[in-house]
Amino acid sequence: MSLNALYVDFNSYFASVEQQLRPELRGKPVGVLPVMAETTCCIAASYEAKAFGIKTGTMVRDARKLCRDIIFVEARPLLYVQYHHKLIEIVESCTHVEKVLSIDEMVCLLTGSQQAKENALKLAAKIKREINKQYEFIRCSIGIAPNTFLAKTASNMQKPDGCVVIEDSDIPEKLYTLKLRALSGIGRQMQARLERYGITTVQQLYAANKQQLRAAWGSIDGERYYDKLRGIEPYFVKNARSSLGHSHVLPPEQRTIEGAKAVLHRLLQKAAMRMRSYELLTSNIGIKVKFRGRPSFYAESAISATDNTLQLTESLETLWQQYPEHGVEPCAVGVSFTGLMNSYDAAYDLFAEKPSVTETKLNKALDILNLRYGKNTVYFAGAHDALKNAPMRIAFNHVPDLVVEED
Repeated sequence: MSLNALYVDFNSYFASVEQQLRPELRGKPVGVLPVMAETTCCIAASYEAKAFGIKTGTMVRDARKLCRDIIFVEARPLLYVQYHHKLIEIVESCTHVEKVLSIDEMVCLLTGSQQAKENALKLAAKIKREINKQYEFIRCSIGIAPNTFLAKTASNMQKPDGCVVIEDSDIPEKLYTLKLRALSGIGRQMQARLERYGITTVQQLYAANKQQLRAAWGSIDGERYYDKLRGIEPYFVKNARSSLGHSHVLPPEQRTIEGAKAVLHRLLQKAAMRMRSYELLTSNIGIKVKFRGRPSFYAESAISATDNTLQLTESLETLWQQYPEHGVEPCAVGVSFTGLMNSYDAAYDLFAEKPSVTETKLNKALDILNLRYGKNTVYFAGAHDALKNAPMRIAFNHVPDLVVEED
């Protein structure tokens, strides 16, 4: 089996970009925060901070206990996206990027002479060298393997700035040194499910047959995982986007009922504009509010398929009536659209009116004005008190479109 995939994973990406841009942060423990507040958590940490046990999700107060000299900086998503595209260009100058998998991960397919181990390693060295020429403090780990899954696994085996090859002859023994959670697709919940099926090690996972893994996963994904472990690139048709949304950690001044509601309206208007850019409709809206020390509030509603901001706003207002009256301070909010579909696939409720020409023109005009003259040129009043909140964020599997989503 040939070496077919080269996986590039940028190390501590957000923190590395900050260290590249700010010399005073180089060699220092850095924690990147969504907002500058003591009650939030790190969304990224430099390797100097990781040496103290600080990682994504570490609360600010805990990070200070682990490292009293840690430096906190507020995230700058626009810059991270801009550097993301610059780094893609650098890798493209060395070999074609087959697929961008996240803000800090991409995979290249190896062809012809590149599939020889010696040449694949030379290519990896060239990619690192070209990145280092322009951005000395942004490093990457590279994995090379027969398929994307094993290449990603290899890229995680030597960090930072490593390069690991998994050849066909290395399978499965080279994987046996890993823990289950080191494999992509196995998080806490999946690990618990595997343990219920008597699978607690990678060796036991590899020994299981397709039927056992299908039962453990509860779907055909288990059979695909069987193939991935063996270096086979599974073929499947990618599902269309099924959900879309935005969330935001509330800054201290917005941790009130009124503030949370205003930020939700802001998130909804951003998400609606983004949804229209994809030419999609939603048939379900959900809102979520997180509290400290209490379960989150979540409410959702099925709706007639729409992309109309006004209709979605009315749905949000209806859901908000269920907001709990316990008086606990909200700390984060989110809005989500699910049941997404193309307009030509939409099935409208029997007694619901289809979007009018006027409503469609109104939403189009809103989008054009905001794209041409800047976000918040025109907006619905519910978001008025949160116009400076909910800036662009970067999810693990979504790289923002700078034209549509830049604030």
